[in-house]
Amino acid sequence: MTTPKPPSAAPTSTYRLQFNEDFTFADAIAQLDHLAHLGVSHLFCSPILQAAPGSTHGYDVVDHTRISQECGGEEDFRRLCAKAHDAGLGIVVDVVPNHMAVPTPLWHNYALWSVLRDGPSSPYAAWFDVDVSRSLSILMAILGDRIGTELTAGTIHVETRDITDHDGTTHAEHVVVYHDHVFPVRPGTESLPLAELLDQQWYRLAYWKVATEELNYRRFFNVDTLAAIRVENDDVFTASHAKLLQLYHDGLIDGFRIDHPDGLANPHKYLADLRQATGGAWVVVEKILEPSETLSGELPCAGTTGYDSLLRIDGLFIDPTGLVPLGALYERICADDDSRLSFPAQLDQAKREVLDDMLVTELNRLANGAMDICASDIMLRDHTRRQLTRAITELLVAMNRYRAYLEPGRVPGPGEVKVIEAAANLARLELPEEEHDTLELVVDMVCGRLGPSTDPVVQASRDEFMVRFAQTCGPVMAKAKEDTAFYRYTRFTAVNEVGCDPEVAGISVDDFHDFASSLGENYPTTMTTLSTHDTKRSTDVRARLASLTEFPHEWEHTVAALETATADQRSELLDGATINLLWQTLAGTWRLPGTAAGARPISEDRLVAYLTKAVREAKSHTTWTDPDNDYESALMDLARFCLTDDSVATALDSFTETASTAVRAAILGRVLVQLTMPGVPDTYQGCEVVDLSLVDPDNRRPVDHNRCSQLLRAVEKGLDAVSPEDRLDAEKLLVVHRALDVRHRHADAFRGDHASYRPVATTTGHAVAFARGIDDEPPIAITIATRLAGALEGRGGWLNHQVVLPEETFTDVITGQTRRGGTVKLADLLDVMPVALLVRQEKR
Repeated sequence: MTTPKPPSAAPTSTYRLQFNEDFTFADAIAQLDHLAHLGVSHLFCSPILQAAPGSTHGYDVVDHTRISQECGGEEDFRRLCAKAHDAGLGIVVDVVPNHMAVPTPLWHNYALWSVLRDGPSSPYAAWFDVDVSRSLSILMAILGDRIGTELTAGTIHVETRDITDHDGTTHAEHVVVYHDHVFPVRPGTESLPLAELLDQQWYRLAYWKVATEELNYRRFFNVDTLAAIRVENDDVFTASHAKLLQLYHDGLIDGFRIDHPDGLANPHKYLADLRQATGGAWVVVEKILEPSETLSGELPCAGTTGYDSLLRIDGLFIDPTGLVPLGALYERICADDDSRLSFPAQLDQAKREVLDDMLVTELNRLANGAMDICASDIMLRDHTRRQLTRAITELLVAMNRYRAYLEPGRVPGPGEVKVIEAAANLARLELPEEEHDTLELVVDMVCGRLGPSTDPVVQASRDEFMVRFAQTCGPVMAKAKEDTAFYRYTRFTAVNEVGCDPEVAGISVDDFHDFASSLGENYPTTMTTLSTHDTKRSTDVRARLASLTEFPHEWEHTVAALETATADQRSELLDGATINLLWQTLAGTWRLPGTAAGARPISEDRLVAYLTKAVREAKSHTTWTDPDNDYESALMDLARFCLTDDSVATALDSFTETASTAVRAAILGRVLVQLTMPGVPDTYQGCEVVDLSLVDPDNRRPVDHNRCSQLLRAVEKGLDAVSPEDRLDAEKLLVVHRALDVRHRHADAFRGDHASYRPVATTTGHAVAFARGIDDEPPIAITIATRLAGALEGRGGWLNHQVVLPEETFTDVITGQTRRGGTVKLADLLDVMPVALLVRQEKR
């Protein structure tokens, strides 16, 4: 490996950019002045390595040796880094260590092409995580029908084509062609009859439906076009990270975000390898923590990408008392369908469906591994395949998180075994008593308590099972929770978010302070976030939906009006949960005065695309693989009607006006809290102003950076100079700019080992206030934000409520006003804006 360079300091803040052929490295260079002016310290780049043709996100890497040509190639990336550094900006890069793309045509992934052509003799033979224990062929399930039918129809043939080599040159090669799909031909088999030729390849062409049961390479979740690689192999790590490490050691890259570490065989080893290779670069991991979970202190990284902070920040601006009437409304809307099940019941059901369908090949692989282990030990041979499969299934269903960090040859942390044992206690309740001993055996396998064995083959099987179980937990949880249950259980969709739980809605100020204090002590340079490329709804959509908990009865009246207006348009095919999802989606994306994103309601194209994805992910009535056209048409007709009907518009405009004060305070309060709490705050592209985006690909739409830049220049002249059409955008931009500027000027007070976090006392729960500083010195900055402003307004406002400030003189950098310390009335402090950022004036 390259000699490590001294690690760069952790960022003070990051700004996420999504690169693709429509927003290139050159386009980013044009925005550097704006981003530097905004106040961020680092650009946070989406994956930069060469991705599959047409990729819009970069997570489908095909070549680790090249920088994306569509984004401008290595020359433009180096130029971006140099220009960014000249502007005082660092570079953080998203790394995808878990998988590579299976592209069309396949030769774009040279490593996979080599393996399919040359089999075990390929230099990449050890790269891919393939189970060939029961077959020497890698399954390529891309046929539209059974292979016999396709051969009879003549859709598969052999021809000679020019194939691009690893170095960019081309050569003629015999290939198997099926429509747009192209596969290599094993040398020496070119002259065989077609059926015999196909039978002699290192891969097996198959009907696409076969993949569910027989796919023999590990995937990213259930995505067949993303094949896992064995980055735990030192040679694979070195080769797949060489280009990124070269750029790091050349001083161009300053830090890394690691995609999906829970998919790795050995996350500890991977992060340790990366730390050694970089000499300790700033690294955060996309680790999705459940609300009751904390990041393992044994993982060598700075922290997570921030979903744990998102949960707490959102919770500050949700009124949990509003869930009761919202729940009653949901019960009424869903009175005639299965959506009334509690979320835990929905999640349990979804996990079982996922294991029975889209992840059955992963379950079968675990069962095969368990059978091999039992066959190798006479003491274990009477545990049947059915019993083992049931025990594994129930243990996976009972897991309450994405993964326990149990790895072969490594002593587990004290809490990791407890995670498995807690799941086993739940799983035991679902199994007959005579199968409890099989469950205990599976738990011992998962925890590595069967070894060590003197037979290396037996030990390898035991180690393999440990790894596979850990790697399967994440896909089960993600596909069942994020990509199924979240779309079925629509009581209050603002909390159906990555890292969140619909059962956890709203937190107290004290709980937030406890979390923030812990973050500052244990992970002072972890990332915090509000919106990402993976969030189900942008932070501002969630802020708007949070107002439902402050105005539940007004929302109930709005729903009644929507039901009346659409009575003749709602098909009996549609279930209540889906209709409720439509109502809340409209509420979160309807026109919002003072914003460009809300200048008009969500467009028909965006709404139809979102609802199509939502109902197919829910899998209750229609799916991606078996769409129900009648159901989908009924929903889209209703959605289109809502966008054009005057009565619907009147109802939604009225609720928007009712909630306007609460929404404004929540939008501004959330972003100020995130930007000033412990950690390294990330701003997702375009979210320096109000953004009303839904799940991907909606949240990857082009961003009008030029408008943001122009608005920032206008904001600096004063909010009075901003037109009413831009007012809320300008207010958010002002808060972001001033908060980032304070972080930049006082970096040590906001992140690092000496940064302090102290709650500031108020006389009301409608305010959250905290101070930031260095060690025990007087605070440098104090954040104050209004929470639940709608409920506050209903109680008559601030009245005589106060905040207790240190006896110092402060400048509110948002309004420019000077404030004296001591006991201060919140009504005076927050008379212009619902938030304040007080910076201590230096004594002369």
